[in-house]
Amino acid sequence: MLEEEAEVSKTAHDGHGDHSGDNGHGDHGGMHEGHEQMFRRRFFISTLLSIPVLLYSETLQEWLGFSVPAFPGSEWINPVFAVIVFAYGGIPFLQMAVPELRDRSPGMMTLISMAITVAFVYSLASVVFPTQSAFFWELVTLIDIMLLGHWIEMRSVRRASSALDELAKLMPDTAERITESGDTEEVPVNQLEEGDLVLVRPGASVPADGVVEEGDSDVNEAMITGESKPVSKAPGDEVIGGTVNGDGSLRVRIDATGDETTLAGIMRLVEDAQQSKSKTQMLADRAAGWLFYVALGAAVVTAVSWTVAISFNAEVIERVVTVLVIACPHALGLAIPLVVAINTSLAARNGMLIRDRIAMEQARELDTIIFDKTGTLTEGEQGVVDIETVEGVTEEEALGLAAAVEADSEHMIAEAIREAANERDVASPRAADFEAIKGRGVRARVDGQSVHVGGPNLLSTLESEVPDQLRTFAERSGENARTVVYLIRDGELTAAFALADVIREESYHVVDALHELGIEVAMLTGDSEDVANAVADELGIDTVFAEVLPEDKDEKVQELQERGNLVAMVGDGVNDAPALTRADIGIAIGSGTDVAVQSADIILVQNNPTDVVRLVKLSKASYRKMQENLVWAAGYNVFAIPLAAGVLAPIGILLSPAVGALLMSLSTVIVAINAQFLRRVDLELPSLPGVSASERPQPAD
Repeated sequence: MLEEEAEVSKTAHDGHGDHSGDNGHGDHGGMHEGHEQMFRRRFFISTLLSIPVLLYSETLQEWLGFSVPAFPGSEWINPVFAVIVFAYGGIPFLQMAVPELRDRSPGMMTLISMAITVAFVYSLASVVFPTQSAFFWELVTLIDIMLLGHWIEMRSVRRASSALDELAKLMPDTAERITESGDTEEVPVNQLEEGDLVLVRPGASVPADGVVEEGDSDVNEAMITGESKPVSKAPGDEVIGGTVNGDGSLRVRIDATGDETTLAGIMRLVEDAQQSKSKTQMLADRAAGWLFYVALGAAVVTAVSWTVAISFNAEVIERVVTVLVIACPHALGLAIPLVVAINTSLAARNGMLIRDRIAMEQARELDTIIFDKTGTLTEGEQGVVDIETVEGVTEEEALGLAAAVEADSEHMIAEAIREAANERDVASPRAADFEAIKGRGVRARVDGQSVHVGGPNLLSTLESEVPDQLRTFAERSGENARTVVYLIRDGELTAAFALADVIREESYHVVDALHELGIEVAMLTGDSEDVANAVADELGIDTVFAEVLPEDKDEKVQELQERGNLVAMVGDGVNDAPALTRADIGIAIGSGTDVAVQSADIILVQNNPTDVVRLVKLSKASYRKMQENLVWAAGYNVFAIPLAAGVLAPIGILLSPAVGALLMSLSTVIVAINAQFLRRVDLELPSLPGVSASERPQPAD
């Protein structure tokens, strides 16, 4: 077990200082979970082993006024248990310091390693060459608290699974290949070759890219293109591997397999975008790097000064060791992890799951947020947005008739009409003799009347004359990129329904609020320019990218980044995955596909884009709290290191190791208390102009 843990600890540094892989991709989810378990186990075992060291510390006994019974060999308790704690709990930090030293960029691991190594060596030497004091209890408590800090840190960034694994799950494992004799045989998808003919049954996934040779059906391509409306497929039309077939049966001639498919291309984009993340170190790492050089400099100055003053002896060594040990405050190890833990809890209770702490820090500086249209700014499903009727027919009557005819249809438009009738509490009469007219609409008999519902193709078939008011309504709806279906009763056109992807009510609020915060709002969509501009005009969006393919979404994000913008992407579909990963901050709507969630840095669990505003506010508050904690932690050093070095020794003031340890503990307490004040951050949205009240923000646990 020790060898396995040591192997884990060798890579733990990457999760601490290099966040290029901190997006939950590839096998990083398992890596962070392994780090968390390793630090957790070592913290509890090391803390348990530290208890005898604390009990038999003469300094603590004197301070706290207690004593423990001595027995033959009790003088070896401190050195023996301290060695065990160092070997078990301290070695991982030494291993993680190696990459920092190799890169010549000392950080937290180097500072911790220096402090515990110096304290360890000096304390062991004091057993052989008795000195005024040893650092056994300081050594074990320093290791324990650093293990606690890293356990908290790893727990806050643990990931669930890989985005690439989620993408791969879209592809079926097997396909039904049609043989030369016309029979079908089930084969693994990886055995398909270009030119094979496959059968795609209703409800099945298309196994690879190809062209329809026979059959008609509607295919759901939302997971690839982001288009909410199923796309009709007929002979000659292309289909994409991983999309889901509708009610019809298709025979598809494969023209791309394996790495050549559209889905494989998206997977490559996700992987490339992951690898393009820039290396960003934690604030504590940078502060630790500075303190490392400060401590070395102070130690050299201390050694030279005291040697000149009193000549080189054991007291000079003790003074140098004190400086180096005090240079690593417990507080610095907890300054960031405590804030991250509270931040993560507070965010989760308010509908935000933070997968990348760096993304949370950066959110405070966002100047551009890109929203995917379908399923993010809109509901992602068709809805009746307007109705026009001829004279003598009410909207409720027309809607009731249409809902009656569409009662047995599973088409998206039928669902939208039925939903509209339910919302208005319109009673639908009973229909009979239902018939679907392929590519045109549906027909049924209602109260003895022949009633049709369908689009323009239905009008051509029935040769129906369109009244002027309905023609005007259709033209106006077309300009707004809305789909129009008609109601025909006994051959007479009586009503028209305009359908569109319904805009979320929250979308109006979030765009207004972000504008008030000085953040530009952009929109990406695969829909036509008419549809995109209609939604953008309605919401007041600044920049629109329409008719964008999945790979182009990635490029649009990069284009904004090249202008110097800090860009966030908000989306919910597989086609958004490359853009979510490429963006400085990827934000997934929680109701979206698993791959979108796994590609994102932050997940809006409550499916509410307004939480993007809360994210920015929480980011600002959390970053401010991190800065305050670093000031407290570093302030300890500014005060303690000079005193430990002996700058005030001429006037009789000299910081002893024991008092230095007390100040170290006080600094840790202050940092812990200050972090708790983050729970009071105001996430109320009504305080932002243009944003109506929503669910009241919840405090952290």
